[in-house]
Amino acid sequence: MNRCSFCNRSADDVETLVAGAGVYICNDCVALSAEIVKNKPAGPKRATPVWEGVDDEALLAHLPRIEAIRHQVDDDLRAWVAEARRRGMTWERVGEALGMRRQSAWERFA
Repeated sequence: MNRCSFCNRSADDVETLVAGAGVYICNDCVALSAEIVKNKPAGPKRATPVWEGVDDEALLAHLPRIEAIRHQVDDDLRAWVAEARRRGMTWERVGEALGMRRQSAWERFA
């Protein structure tokens, strides 16, 4: 089941889930992101790591969500590689696109 890559809610728990390249975002996270962009403070542009604003327990609670998203991204990558192979692309081309050798691509995805 697909999940939002930001809040980790499943597709069944949100109104809309938009798919991207290996990631998904729900309508609530889109709205929150739009609000953050709209109200961003002036000053130097820098990404603020999420963990800067959370305590140790919240940080630990977030780790399983990140792991679930990693699995989701891995599954999505496998699906894209399978489609490339279905279209007749060689392991050489797949490996090249992923920055690895043909043999490594085959071992990981075959």
